[in-house]
Formats: sequence, C-alpha cells, structure tokens
Amino acid sequence: MKGRWNRVVQDEWVDGLEQSCWAQMPEELLREVLVRIEAADTTWPSRKNVVACAGVCRSWRRITTDLVKTPELSASLTFPISVKQPGPRESMVKCFIKRNRSTQSYHLYLGLTNALTGDGKFLLAARKCRRTTCTDYIMSLNADDMSKGSSTYIGKLRSNFLGTKFTVYDGQPPYSGAKVMPNRSIRLVGLKQVSPRVPVGSYPVAHISYEVNVLGSRGPRKMQCIMDAIPASAIEPGGVTPTPTEIRLSNPDVLLPLSFFRSRSKSHRKESSLSEPLADKKDGALVLKNKTPRWHEQLQCWCLNFHGRVTVASVKNFQLVASSEDGPAGPQHEKIILQFGKVGKDLFTMDYRYPISAFQAFAICLSSFDTKIACE
Repeated sequence: MKGRWNRVVQDEWVDGLEQSCWAQMPEELLREVLVRIEAADTTWPSRKNVVACAGVCRSWRRITTDLVKTPELSASLTFPISVKQPGPRESMVKCFIKRNRSTQSYHLYLGLTNALTGDGKFLLAARKCRRTTCTDYIMSLNADDMSKGSSTYIGKLRSNFLGTKFTVYDGQPPYSGAKVMPNRSIRLVGLKQVSPRVPVGSYPVAHISYEVNVLGSRGPRKMQCIMDAIPASAIEPGGVTPTPTEIRLSNPDVLLPLSFFRSRSKSHRKESSLSEPLADKKDGALVLKNKTPRWHEQLQCWCLNFHGRVTVASVKNFQLVASSEDGPAGPQHEKIILQFGKVGKDLFTMDYRYPISAFQAFAICLSSFDTKIACE
C-alpha cells in the first residue's frame, strides 16, 4: 500500500510540473538555455546545476540528457550512470578513496581540486563482509545503504580464502548476452519480488589475480586483471567498449524516475550500444597487468612514477597497463589505465581512464585492501 501511495504522489507531482510555466517554454529557447548551462558548469560542485535541470520535468530531462555526453567524450561525471561508463581517452579522472577501519567501509570521491586531500564529490561506497570461505565487498550508490537488497546496489567484489583471486560482479548485465552467475533466480527487495523485466543478478565482469609468493621474499606484488566485459581491441585506435546508458532500479517504491539515470549522447550512440555480445567479438578480453617498479639504489626501495599523486610507500600501490603478451607492444600498452596509491593513513588516490569505468576501477582497488595470506 505504501509503494502504491508513493507512486501516486510521484505521478501527481510529475503531472503538476508538466503543467507548470517551466514545462511550457518553447523548445528552441529551452535548449539554448540548457546548452549554456551545460557548457558553463563543467565541473563539480557547479555541475549540480545540470543535474537539477534534468529534474525539473520530462521535457527538461529529455533535452538535458541529450546534451550531456558520456565521460569518454566529455571527461565529466554527471549522472549516476557515469560511474558505469568508460573514462576519457586523453586524460585521467582523478579520484580518492577514504577508508573507515571501524565500519570496514570505503568511500570513493571525485577529486574537485589537484590537492591530495580535501572534500570531493561522492561517487560510490563499499562495505567489507567477511564470510567463512571468502570476503565480499558490497558496492552501492548510497553511502548510508550498502546492502545487496538495496535499490542502489550496483555490484560486488568477491575474494577467495587466501585473498589471491577476486571476481568483480555487476548487478546489471554489462552487455547483451552476458551470463549471470548461478544463484537465486529471484532476489527479494524489501520483501517484494523483483520484476522479471529488471535483470538483477551477479554478472562477472572482471577477474583479478595476485601471484602467490611461495618463497616469502619481500618485494612488490604482481597482479593481473582480465576484464571480461571489455574487448582487447578497445585500446586500439578506433576501438570501442560496451557503454551502459541507464541504471535500472530494482525497487518499485523508489521515487527517482529511471530516465533520470540515463546518459544519452547522439554522437556517441555507436559506442554506447550494448547489442553486440562480447563473446561474438573476434578477439578476447582485455588483460591488464601491473607496471613493474624499478629498484632505487639510493632509497633502497621499489619505485614507480606516480607524478606526485602518491606520497606514501605501500605494498598496495600499483599502476595498471594493457598487457601485450599476445602481440607486439605499441604506444597503447604504455598508457597507464589505472593507478592507485597511498597518501595518508586511510586516504588513497585512484586515477583511471578509458576503457574502464569508475565502478571497475574502484573494485580493482578494493582488491588491494584485502588481506593476502599467500602474497606477503
């Protein structure tokens, strides 16, 4: 009854806005206004004006979502769907992670300045859940509700007992034909059955492995990431990767309209298509490996050039590049796709770029926090 009442209130609220003077603006004038707002407010916190415009009414939302480009083209994260879309090709999105040891939670923020500390725009949160044979990191769009039954649940990271192998699961199919992990066929959200039209489940999108240190020697970790949802050709000139266009909420009582989470760019429609199953592509999945650090004789330690983004030595620090084991190395294999490092007791930087998303980058970084019995 409560859910029906919520939907009635929402419908009446939306209908009222549709009849307001804002909804009656000529489309040419409205588009011109929104174009100027979108072009002027390119970074947070002023970017919230663009999000506010999308929440006025249907006509404002339709035009705003048409104007807002994906992060790959604009290098901006605007709507919640942006965390599932690939980052920019020519630059890195600078983020940072705050760890809370008491609650075993991790918060991902978009950096608003070049400073390594300070406030940021909240993007994602994760909570560590220890189990008998594995560890789960539940990821959510809401820092106050990090449960798998939440409507803001977007995926999870699961490790094996030794902490050497991890699997990243997406809560939504990342591309057409994606196979769901065998599990309960029906998930309950607030004691209500999820509609079969919303394919909520556990879809494996990446596998992370750390090399076992059988000799117990001290040194940098060796890791490899198989990005099952990204084709190897994505890093080649003209390459594309699946790009989701909306987040489908599984809770029927949530008040936010689904289209509010969409990001549609007409010039990017080809790259945003999920119609082609990854399994049908001629090449395999993209493989990332950590960049090998060099030994510094004077400092007597292993070093990587983080260009000032990492200030504290830690075994957790890493840089990932595309692996070239199956062919000759090219310039695309030299680009750092993801880098992660420590700058304080519980503060870490995370910078990523195309072809991975903030969600995928966050999951990979979470694997570095987990205890690795066989690696240290």
